Amino acid sequence: MLLTVILFFLSAIAIYLACEYFVNGIEWCGRHMKLGATAVGTVLAAFGTALPESAVTFTAVAFGTTPEQKDIGVGAAMGGPLVLATIAYAVVGLALWANRRKLKRGDAMVRVDHQRLAQDQISFLAIFIFKVALGLVAFAIKPWLGVLFLAAYGLYVWREITTAETAPEEEELEDLKLRPHNATMGWAATQSLLALAVIAVASHTFVAQLEHIGTFMGISPHIIALLLSPVATELPETMNALIWVRQGKERLALANISGAMMIQATIPSALGLFFTPWRFDNPLLVSGIVTACAIVLLWNLFRRGNVDARTLASIGLLYLVFAGYVGWHFYG
Repeated sequence: MLLTVILFFLSAIAIYLACEYFVNGIEWCGRHMKLGATAVGTVLAAFGTALPESAVTFTAVAFGTTPEQKDIGVGAAMGGPLVLATIAYAVVGLALWANRRKLKRGDAMVRVDHQRLAQDQISFLAIFIFKVALGLVAFAIKPWLGVLFLAAYGLYVWREITTAETAPEEEELEDLKLRPHNATMGWAATQSLLALAVIAVASHTFVAQLEHIGTFMGISPHIIALLLSPVATELPETMNALIWVRQGKERLALANISGAMMIQATIPSALGLFFTPWRFDNPLLVSGIVTACAIVLLWNLFRRGNVDARTLASIGLLYLVFAGYVGWHFYG
């Protein structure tokens, strides 16, 4: 058990340090590709950090030999969006509030492209509602609908790239950590890929140790799958957000979360449809309802164009609501 605890903390530290290198490298990749902050966050950073949890879903649904193992994959496909829509956004709000004096943000207002983020919430919500609705019915051609989710993500990436603003050359970036005086595209990509590899290994270790700790403490496997594992698998996005907000770049942080949410709404859903019956029990349905509520609240906040850190942080309370329901469902 001592080794498990040590690996738990070491893997968390490794994820944070690797994310420092990843966000630094991916910003330089975006600069060389002439992409603005929004596209860097929604496409480059989100795709990279979403790979580990997508791999978890794929392994569970494609190679799982028992219904329980396949259920873990479906739970990850539903738990990821819930964590991103609640905890990840809350982390941005809390980090901005905590660093408001350092960033000289007395009002702690979130400085982003509000209308673009509002549009992202609507796009995500439409896909997510369709995804949840499919979990309530059964029909012969349902597995083939996974192709629609892959196409939806491809369309989203195309829109983000083609409508992205060009990165201003005068925007100051920190020196590339791996090669401070030679920040070429090759070195930036190398640093990003190496950091991503560390994130993937450390994330896998973190999730495994969390499951061991949960089992040791007598926590139900269902609670681990629904509550703890999704938080662990979304840790890279949350760490990225924390790092970027500390640098005063909440635009990148929120774009990363928004892009990761779109991946979680499409890629894992497609995998689940391809390899499982994709049927939801009550906890999964409730997780979908709570996620949809969070998205509606976020859409309303960004639509008004006036979001402060404390309001954004309060979105995280919805995750506590879901946690309370899960505890009541299994132990009530």
